[in-house]
Amino acid sequence: MRRRLLLSLMILAPLPLAALAADQPQWGELHSRNQVSKETGLTTTFNPETGENIRWSVELGTSTYTTPIIAGGRVLIGTNNEDPRDPEHLGDRGILLCLDEKDGSLLWQLVIPKIAAYQDWPKVGLTSVPTVEGDRIYLITNRCEAMCLDLQGQSNGNDGPFVQEGAYMALSDEGTPVGEKDADILWVTDLIETLGVHPHDSTHGSILVQDQYLYLCTSNGVDAGHKFIPALEAPSLAALDKATGKVLAVDGENMGPRTVHCTWSSPSLGTANGQPVLCFGGGDGVVYGFRPLDPAKPPTETTILQRLWRFDCDPEAPKENVHQYKGNLKVSPSNITGMPVFVDGRVYVEAGGDLWHGKTEAWLKCIDAGRSGTVTDTALVWSYPLEKHCMSTPAVTEELVFIGDCGRHMHCVERKTGQGCWKLDTEGEIWGSPLVADGKVTIGTLSGELWVFSAKRELEVLARIDMKSPIHATPSAANGVLYVATMNRLYAISSKSVAD
Repeated sequence: MRRRLLLSLMILAPLPLAALAADQPQWGELHSRNQVSKETGLTTTFNPETGENIRWSVELGTSTYTTPIIAGGRVLIGTNNEDPRDPEHLGDRGILLCLDEKDGSLLWQLVIPKIAAYQDWPKVGLTSVPTVEGDRIYLITNRCEAMCLDLQGQSNGNDGPFVQEGAYMALSDEGTPVGEKDADILWVTDLIETLGVHPHDSTHGSILVQDQYLYLCTSNGVDAGHKFIPALEAPSLAALDKATGKVLAVDGENMGPRTVHCTWSSPSLGTANGQPVLCFGGGDGVVYGFRPLDPAKPPTETTILQRLWRFDCDPEAPKENVHQYKGNLKVSPSNITGMPVFVDGRVYVEAGGDLWHGKTEAWLKCIDAGRSGTVTDTALVWSYPLEKHCMSTPAVTEELVFIGDCGRHMHCVERKTGQGCWKLDTEGEIWGSPLVADGKVTIGTLSGELWVFSAKRELEVLARIDMKSPIHATPSAANGVLYVATMNRLYAISSKSVAD
């Protein structure tokens, strides 16, 4: 089985909620998607078997692909329902768990019914990473919905106008009882119904919040036989009103005919030449730069995002009849699965052949985001070859770039020149992304090992820890604690007492 991986209603404006100073409320740094944390004092000495320096750990489901998010004293993580927490909700479901940051106890959960198998792969669960702003959670569900939730769940009442949580979770008019351990849904926008998209394997991504807008990947992809795109003209990128879930803008790039498998990346935002640029990695192997929506002039009806530039990461690859190359390991189109990271006017992104059906060739690219038009021949700063396929998002420091690949290698690259500093065989495929924090690089492998390196030009392995289960998720750090999710368990790791 391939394991890849992630109702519009008006609500009142969200109320502000004071966050802890070192929370991690979204995937990576604000807007840039750079998984570099300012946390310090993180330990490299811990033991999942003996409990050494394990502050707490909790059982998850059996498939966990999402990065832990920490905000407002809560830890959010997506998984499946193979360890049911509510007898009212048994069987295959997507699950978002909200845990107490102090001890990992369950505060509430969101139960999400499944849809068709090839659109929502059995037992994969929820693969999207939530984004928290104030007391609002923004999420893409396994049903290909954009959703807004109350961070407090039902503990402070069922805030409307959406009050059909019982019917939603049970997928029936009668519904099930809703209690304090259930999520409080504020609005839901069905992207299949609203935009006509056709997700494949799993809908996922991480919503980007900017001003009053939400930017997200639609996960539009191929049919069950991988022979064509059912929703050929559906958008790959969309912008929604964060207060209502109303679709305000979509891309007009017609990526569908060139999408070899699915659109699996998520947008980032940065500044180039003093202007904001919304960056998106398409399922067609092209990185796009768009002008973000004007906060002072929200669209009154659905509009097309203005493209500023496009950069083809693999210009020599096939661009027509792309699905005829399925299974061709030498000649095939390319796609982008990791997120583009936007730092100091440059974009760092991986691209290459599809993991399951395409060529093994892949690269880490550095792109000048300050150009305009078709910039494939003018905006490339450097290109670094990776080993086999890659699905990782790079982590960018002031001097170095770190990334893992599916060829079982961890890479350290010079940020300015793209020259390799070191490469290490991790003896396990890497599907997640590196976290840089406290002068260290932390990354997990499918063989179940967590590697920790010094974040410097010379290779120095600080730790190699057997976590007893495959790791697909990217580690997080917040409030002095390192969070590592394996496929079936979440660990909160700290060598010292952390104030409640």
